Amino acid sequence: MVIVPKILRNVSLTAHPKGCELSVRNQIDWVRQQLEQHSDTRYQLPHTNFFPKKVLIVGGSTGYGLASRIVAACVGKADTINVSVEREPSETKTATPGWYNTTVFERYAKTHGLKAVSVLKDAYAKTTKAEVASLIAKHFGTIDLLIYSLASPARTDSSGTTYRSVIKPIGNQYGALSVDVTTGMVSKVIVEPADQSQIEETVKVMGGEDWNDWITYLLQCNLLSDGFKTVSYSYIGPELTYPIYRSGTIGKAKEDLENSARLLNETLQSVNGSAYVSVNKALVTRASAVIPVVPLYIALLYRVMKDLNLHEECIHQIYRLFSERLYTGTSIPLDEKGRIRIDDWEMSDSVQQAVHLLWSAQSEGQAIIGGDLEGFITEYAKIHGFGFDEINYSEDIDPRII
Repeated sequence: MVIVPKILRNVSLTAHPKGCELSVRNQIDWVRQQLEQHSDTRYQLPHTNFFPKKVLIVGGSTGYGLASRIVAACVGKADTINVSVEREPSETKTATPGWYNTTVFERYAKTHGLKAVSVLKDAYAKTTKAEVASLIAKHFGTIDLLIYSLASPARTDSSGTTYRSVIKPIGNQYGALSVDVTTGMVSKVIVEPADQSQIEETVKVMGGEDWNDWITYLLQCNLLSDGFKTVSYSYIGPELTYPIYRSGTIGKAKEDLENSARLLNETLQSVNGSAYVSVNKALVTRASAVIPVVPLYIALLYRVMKDLNLHEECIHQIYRLFSERLYTGTSIPLDEKGRIRIDDWEMSDSVQQAVHLLWSAQSEGQAIIGGDLEGFITEYAKIHGFGFDEINYSEDIDPRII
């Protein structure tokens, strides 16, 4: 079949296997070039002897989770386990990007003598945790690092109750400018506030409870190494996005995540372990593309950061997190609330002032001014395996073969 992008309400329904393969290969190649040639001098060389050797990534098939798996394997030669829900391909339907990404990564890892396995099941389920624990015990012994990188719209608990997350402000209706990524036109969006049950459900899905459940369960199974670390990913962003993000339902979930890190640090004392929240930069992901207002902010941010040679994608961010924060042989720098910050380039005064200047130039009903909308669109396409010049997208291929 000829595979083309199919997008419904900003969500891509298809993925291209050859494009997903190239995307993963490009990330692997970038890391290897850093190690061999120090090709991007913005980054320090890693202290590879401090890197973890056995790593579990919950949500490790796309975005920051996939980047974490690649960096752990390519820099630290780590054996890895991924947990994610994926749709397999059929003769007439493509797989999810994560299925293709995982297939490509695990093929690479195994050819380089590394263990790489995946459990393609619901990370929230107790049965999944038990299956992963069994795999760790059988193949890894213990793990040195758990990355928690889930961005899920729903969670079903052990009683069968399903909770759904929403992206809404709290307290008041929120109106702000956004951009239609298909037309480039700026418009005003109005988002109604969440009710109390929606706030609670979003915290249930996107907060720290499941992260805590994973750590607690694996600790009880004696599967955490001495000096074990765990990191969950978060975002803060600028004040102009606070109503829809940090001060909204997602923000409440992120606050719960940060509280969980503090509690986990107490839980992990028995293995001299530690838990961190890493605040990362705004990036185009399958999740961020559907948040109101955020696409306009990201398009403007990309223009500014590219002009200043500060732009990073997931792989660059995680390389910096591992090499310059988590595994340096010295203490980990934290902010006043105990968080790791690799959004520092994004949140610098020079970047934010330039973004605010561009934001003030936008008008409802007009085309976006000064932003990198093309970069946003291209990056979103590449997440799904599209937009690569090297690939012939008119070719008839079997979506099951990669």
